[in-house]
Amino acid sequence: MSLNETIATLKAGKIVMVYDGKGRENEVDMVIAAEFTRPEHISSMRNDAGGLVCLAITHEVATKLGLAYMHDMIASFGKVNPIFSKLTEGRAAYGDKPSFSISINHRDTFTGITDTDRALTITKMASVCKNIETTGVEEFSKGFRAPGHVPLLIASKHLLQERMGHTELCVYMAKLANITPAIVMCEMMDSGTHKSLSLEAASKYAGKHGIPLVDAGELKAHAKVA
Repeated sequence: MSLNETIATLKAGKIVMVYDGKGRENEVDMVIAAEFTRPEHISSMRNDAGGLVCLAITHEVATKLGLAYMHDMIASFGKVNPIFSKLTEGRAAYGDKPSFSISINHRDTFTGITDTDRALTITKMASVCKNIETTGVEEFSKGFRAPGHVPLLIASKHLLQERMGHTELCVYMAKLANITPAIVMCEMMDSGTHKSLSLEAASKYAGKHGIPLVDAGELKAHAKVA
């Protein structure tokens, strides 16, 4: 399917798949817009993808909420305990720092880990992002607890101009779709090889289920990133 069809599918509240390329994690993620996420989507990600279900938000939203990268928070703890400084030395094998921030649960959840609970946390966080210029900060401070079961990922400020991770690729797609730029993603795993699902296997899965699969190169070309 074309990039336009993928964007249309994302805008329609359906799952799409995104491959970040051999130069990075070489992984395919199952992806859906946060505002449309339902328990059955979380179930599909658990059963058919199997990776970590995360929620990507924009750098602008994170800034307004006062959120920071987990990498930086752990590094700051090094002033108290030098071991924390050691934990943040170097970069990941794929070349840059991870985009993780804190993990959250909505206050109306029970354990926070069930499909229903995670879907609730995700949709409520989508509301925070949508209303960030008005009531979003208050919604966040009053409506959530941390730590929780939905890890937040913060996209780079300049998206694909700055970083080419799934976080940036998916937030960029949300902006193209003109939907709330909060995106749920989960890496697709292979229980046979016990590694990430190959692009070939992911493509077969996408074809079987009628799910569009977009390559980072297509998004890179659209964004005109060198």
